[in-house]
Amino acid sequence: MTPALETLRLGRRYGRNWALQDCSLTIAPGHVTALVGPNGAGKTTLLHLVTGFLTPTTGVVRTLARVGFVAQGQPLYRSFTVEDTLVMGRRLNRTWDDERARKRLHGLGIPLSRPVGRLSGGQQAQVALALALGRRPELLLLDEPLASLDPLARHEFLRTLMESVAEEGLSVVLSSHDIADLARVCDHVVILSASRVLLGGDLADVLRTHKRLTGPRRENGRIANVERVIEARHAERQSTLLARVGGPILDPAWQVEDVSLEGLVLAYLALPSTALIAQRVEVLP
Repeated sequence: MTPALETLRLGRRYGRNWALQDCSLTIAPGHVTALVGPNGAGKTTLLHLVTGFLTPTTGVVRTLARVGFVAQGQPLYRSFTVEDTLVMGRRLNRTWDDERARKRLHGLGIPLSRPVGRLSGGQQAQVALALALGRRPELLLLDEPLASLDPLARHEFLRTLMESVAEEGLSVVLSSHDIADLARVCDHVVILSASRVLLGGDLADVLRTHKRLTGPRRENGRIANVERVIEARHAERQSTLLARVGGPILDPAWQVEDVSLEGLVLAYLALPSTALIAQRVEVLP
């Protein structure tokens, strides 16, 4: 199976500073992958390297033939009407599906005669998405498309996106700070911090192999089936750990709870820089 996206030791450096370093990913087709991390983590750099807007300093990147991209802030020509924008899309793309793009915007009630600059933020995001989907991409990259949208506009954007995923079977990489929205629509996750990959894989597997443990205070000492402690908090008599586990925790002294995607992301992002070790991330069926 040809990966939707594959990178090997991918990196981009500006002078002495790395914007992205040692990024190795393999994402199989047909998945919606959440790309999460703080500002400056390397998310936009990764997406720009994948699209070809940037040239790698190190490593290689391979993608499916047709890539669609919605950049941060949905950059559109504000003086163009929606009709002008669709005409531009048709003239610039040999694989353009004009009927599908128009049908999508008509279904959302977006008037083609209106200048883009007079549309609401949610409508502009939908036009940017229609423009990207009109190219009939096999891989769609979305860089913070929800950042400036209100809750209703975010809901409509994600509904349109997931309808396209279901109808066309395309692969999606979605960068966002809104973890709750990502948890609703994504089936895979990649966490970036300080220009490196911290964690990646099937979302259900990632959540299944991470647990929150509460028990007697213990700053040292091994707990059976705990592979790594990601976060530890200690009170006078009690310790609370977020840990990666390799099996059930059978010690009755420890209470075991599931962890949310938000809790998991926050714990990994709080790791010290010495713990940020690049790894190869397989996002496979």
